[in-house]
Amino acid sequence: MKNKQYNELAVCGLAAVKALAKEHPEQIRRFYFSNERASLFGDLCKRLAKQKSPYNLVDSKDLEKLSGTVHHQGVVAMINRIKLTPLTPSVTEGWISKKENVLLLDRIGNANNLGAIVRSAAFFGIKNIIISVNEEQSAITTSTYRVAQGGMEYVSIYLVRSMVRFLQDMQGKMVRIGTDVRAETYVSNLKTICGNKNAIIVLGNEEYGISQVVKENCDHLVVIPSVNMATATDDTTDTNTPIESLNVAQAAAIILYEVAKLK
Repeated sequence: MKNKQYNELAVCGLAAVKALAKEHPEQIRRFYFSNERASLFGDLCKRLAKQKSPYNLVDSKDLEKLSGTVHHQGVVAMINRIKLTPLTPSVTEGWISKKENVLLLDRIGNANNLGAIVRSAAFFGIKNIIISVNEEQSAITTSTYRVAQGGMEYVSIYLVRSMVRFLQDMQGKMVRIGTDVRAETYVSNLKTICGNKNAIIVLGNEEYGISQVVKENCDHLVVIPSVNMATATDDTTDTNTPIESLNVAQAAAIILYEVAKLK
């Protein structure tokens, strides 16, 4: 939930707030908690008292008002509204020199999906995520933080105005890999595809997938095979399943597992 009057964003959920307090306590402007959570945040309260930032024990209804959700889990930290860092050539040069992999999100529209993807990225050690300036792209919200379960503190999210221009700039420097349910190459082949280069993995919109122009600027397209696809033989003609694809957040977890094996 955004507080426009104070230019703040509410971070709630126990795991999200604990990670925020551990990694970036300086970002917390105000802090509210239930009686049940008071003993978990003594160090944070001491820090906030020292910097004269308010913190208060409040009831569940007040926490719900502050966060805009019943899923606050007894804690709400108010931070400045998120301003994403524009992607610069010096950042991409660092990725290339360090052989770091990158996740590019093409119009992920659901804040919960964005949070789940961030959680998977943090779990598998993928530190770099790019989103675009696009009205279909979800902003970073209270739900994003909560669903990410603390993952927001362990990734860097960059902003680009044109995904196509970015992919064109990375041609020959990193392996550009798109995801497509109609692709013929399995995601398990990433190591063969990438060789010694680091990868840009592109995940697409929940309904439409990655756009055609983005596909055209990928070096390879990969798919997560269904059980029928993975076990199909030359004599098998029916490789269809009732479910054509996974939710993008589920797919991200599988793909990022394969990406983590590239190291």
